[in-house]
Amino acid sequence: MADPKKLFIKTYGCQMNVYDSERMAEALGASGYVTTERAEDADMILLNTCHIREKAAEKVYSELGRFKPLKAANPDLKIGVAGCVAQAEGEEIMRRQPLVDLVVGPQTYHRLPAMEAAVRQGARAVDTDFPEEDKFEHLPKGPRARRAPAAFLTVQEGCDKFCAFCVVPYTRGAEVSRPVDRVLREAEDLVERGVREITLLGQNVNAYHGEGPGGTWGLARLIRRLAKIEGLARIRFTTSHPNDMEDDLIAAHGDEPKLMPYLHLPVQSGSDRILKAMARKHTAESYIRLIERLRAARPDLLLSGDFIVGFPGETDQDFEDTLALVREVGYGQAYSFKYSARPGTPAAEKTPVPDDVASERLHRLQALLTEQQRAAQDAMVGREVSVLFEKAGRLPGQMVGKSDYLHAVHVTDPRAELGQIAKVRIVASGPNSLAGELV
Repeated sequence: MADPKKLFIKTYGCQMNVYDSERMAEALGASGYVTTERAEDADMILLNTCHIREKAAEKVYSELGRFKPLKAANPDLKIGVAGCVAQAEGEEIMRRQPLVDLVVGPQTYHRLPAMEAAVRQGARAVDTDFPEEDKFEHLPKGPRARRAPAAFLTVQEGCDKFCAFCVVPYTRGAEVSRPVDRVLREAEDLVERGVREITLLGQNVNAYHGEGPGGTWGLARLIRRLAKIEGLARIRFTTSHPNDMEDDLIAAHGDEPKLMPYLHLPVQSGSDRILKAMARKHTAESYIRLIERLRAARPDLLLSGDFIVGFPGETDQDFEDTLALVREVGYGQAYSFKYSARPGTPAAEKTPVPDDVASERLHRLQALLTEQQRAAQDAMVGREVSVLFEKAGRLPGQMVGKSDYLHAVHVTDPRAELGQIAKVRIVASGPNSLAGELV
């Protein structure tokens, strides 16, 4: 019996890319591949790329250049580029980097087995279509291996918001929601394979509008139905848009115990002038009022957000408005970035804020956000929280997991077991994690 072929996948960017990489591995698993942690051992290398950050494409070309010695040593090695850079660059990747054998966009990776078979016969393959068929239904089924205790599940893709800075609508396409029955089927399969916590994914996940019994379901109804799956203990969702946070979803944070008290809700800026320029279609005030409603439903809700500084036209006062919003809302966690122009987006045509000004603003914002994050973590000391243990820690007998609030928690106790959900008393707060003891 021949040895299985080995697949190395390097994943960039968001949680959806992590999910996509898992599905690509399963698809190629049906063609006889097993995953490896070393590119040097691989028969196929796949880069699952992200196009959000500055110079994303150039970083991919740089990474591909590092594989030249591997290709020279093993001419049978196949190299592919997947994801959003693949979607944006297409044939250009093949032209600029001859060692690439296939390019596949995020909507067509269900065709990977056929593409792999073609490149094995000497072809070079590019597929960046937006097909009408449901890629999830056309994915070959790989082996039903045991899964880690926490998993991602994509329920929605694409975005119709067209924020002025964002390339997602162009690389992922229009908003599409998976039918309810297919989401439930995948969730039940994950639970049967050992998953205790599922994070529902979408570029704009709270715009979910999947077809189900009785018509179109929103995200809240889907969450309530998922909560009935025996063995599924925790549900999360990301990433959301403030304009799609409907009443029933707000209510679910208060009355569905399996929905965890953590919400990532990007605002990007605290300046109404900049929000309008970004085409966000909400105001700082409407965002703050929304947070008040969410906290009324779930007072202990931990909030996370996204912020862009240095957007074209941002003044000192606009930035001060962002700092004021951060102080008023209070975040337990947040992500902040300097604006970087994405080719093809409306904002890319505008004059950017000078880099030194944007850097200084980012430094000030991150200092405030770090202060809030540490305060949120310090406030956990002495409290008892629920922790799902996801992996072994660095020390003997140590287990690491996530609390209800998505804080990383480590416990050194031989009674702590992988996949267990246990009550833990927090005894110390570190820079990015909490130390606890089993109750």
